[in-house]
Amino acid sequence: MAKDGKVIIVDEFTGRMMPGRRWSDGLHQAVEAKEGIKIERENQTLATITFQNYFRMYSKLSGMTGTAYTEANEFKQIYNLDCIVIPTNKPMARINNADCIYKTEMEKYNAVVDEIAECNKRGQPVLVGTISIEKSELIGSLLQKKSVPHKVLNAKYHEMEAHIIAQAGRLGAVTIATNMAGRGTDIVLGGNAQYLARSLATEKNKNASVEEHEELVKKFMEEYREQTKKERDQVTAAGGLRVIGTERHESRRIDNQLRGRQGRQGDPGESRFYVSLQDDLMRLFASDRIMFVMDKLGMEEGQVIESRMVSGALEVAQKRVENYNFEIRKQLLEYDNVMNKQREVIYNLRRSILEGENLKDIVEDSILSYADQMVDANIALSDVNQLSFDDLASELAAKYGVDIRPIAEEFKGANAQTAKVALEEYLLKAYEAKETQVTPVMMRRLERMVLLHTIDTKWKDHLYIMDQVKDGISLRALGQKDPLVEYKKEGFLLFKQMYAGINQETACMMFKIQPMFEEDQPRSVFSNIPKKEIHQELSGLPAAAVPGQAPVSPAQAIFQPIATGHESGFSSSMQAPTGPKVGRNDVCPCGSGKKYKKCCGQ
Repeated sequence: MAKDGKVIIVDEFTGRMMPGRRWSDGLHQAVEAKEGIKIERENQTLATITFQNYFRMYSKLSGMTGTAYTEANEFKQIYNLDCIVIPTNKPMARINNADCIYKTEMEKYNAVVDEIAECNKRGQPVLVGTISIEKSELIGSLLQKKSVPHKVLNAKYHEMEAHIIAQAGRLGAVTIATNMAGRGTDIVLGGNAQYLARSLATEKNKNASVEEHEELVKKFMEEYREQTKKERDQVTAAGGLRVIGTERHESRRIDNQLRGRQGRQGDPGESRFYVSLQDDLMRLFASDRIMFVMDKLGMEEGQVIESRMVSGALEVAQKRVENYNFEIRKQLLEYDNVMNKQREVIYNLRRSILEGENLKDIVEDSILSYADQMVDANIALSDVNQLSFDDLASELAAKYGVDIRPIAEEFKGANAQTAKVALEEYLLKAYEAKETQVTPVMMRRLERMVLLHTIDTKWKDHLYIMDQVKDGISLRALGQKDPLVEYKKEGFLLFKQMYAGINQETACMMFKIQPMFEEDQPRSVFSNIPKKEIHQELSGLPAAAVPGQAPVSPAQAIFQPIATGHESGFSSSMQAPTGPKVGRNDVCPCGSGKKYKKCCGQ
């Protein structure tokens, strides 16, 4: 639905808007282009989980709904939950009539409109259920031609939802709703006195205080109670609320939700569904047999079939679609179980980084793990299966910025294991030297920032790749292979590569981060503008404290390389200002004439 310059997705089951959600793979941009709306950038998935795995994270799980019994098998298989039917509070007085079957869609809609007009004449309230906004507006236009007053409830009128539903049981009311579920408001026969009183109170005095508004509500409530009570008796005499379904849904649950809006707490009510052979469900599953019967009986245009046998055939078709959709959801869960295990590993790692105080061991493991990979790769590429020191030294200089030529002697004639031990010892010493240069306090903060940034970046890329793999993995079935097994294999290999990539990038970034002083950085036209750090982690980092040099901002100290040959010095904490402390209301010592809190103390 296009609204306020945006394309908003409407839930096909509830008919409600889902702001913030966007289709992927350019589909949302295509719809925006088609509607002539500004095309937004494509979203990238940062985290994903299925509803099934999300709900199964809870230690206790239960729920209550009026339409769960048709899906009892799925609740049992997915969540291991039993469905128990609770008897109604009062005896059911609702009448569920057999479906009316028509040949064409237009015949069906004409019959629906005639039925609504007839109910409206005798004052019986009608609730019409449709499967889309388009169909609800079509019926609305047909009712306008017949001068039948009505209200349309779909995603376009979401703000008025509660008020429209509350008054759907009034005498002669006609309400057209898209895929009607509970909606959080009960339909009271004769109308809801409280809603009427509040609406009138707001209309009479929009600027009233809370106390005045409540007084008006109480006053109007007394008037509307008598009115709604009288209307309730008239509606009950007319047969109660009548529910008309304009099409059978793929799921019986949605049909039951619509039927369940009438006949509550022993109230009278009737329901009937109107179906045509051009409806999607009939066209795909049940139309051939019924069309054969119609032709044999010589049915003419406008004639209707009303048969329990036909309604039964429709329910069989619905069950078939429900089973098909369940198999799709079940397969989706099996595929997500692969990602779920990977998700747990990454989230546990991320949580340990967020909660851990000292991450030095994790970073050192990343450094040594990547160094071992380089040694193994170097030997694998060698024709004589021996270590090429020059190639290894060049790669380490490029990746880590570390010169290993001082230990060249230890690599002469060394096998892979000896080379790894010598290299590990040397890299650990180099890392210790780096920590001394930067100070331990800053190093711990840098380790946390680098690890979180690397994990988030790699995981985001991994999700995108896995989505692409899942889209095409079904083609493996053509080669007599199980797509799920192949997806598990591919997922495991890609996860190993991603995990190795985390070690590699973390190690490279930690070795390449160098402090930079004022004299080494390029001049900027914005250098005189006061800077505020966005992230608190950066704001808390210590600044450079070298005599005779201006202090360096934390971001410059972390992310800009230092020229070879410079020595660096960092204080282990923020430098305290020298001289007497300036009060917030004192004159600023910079000479501006302003108070310190309005000048340099901001």
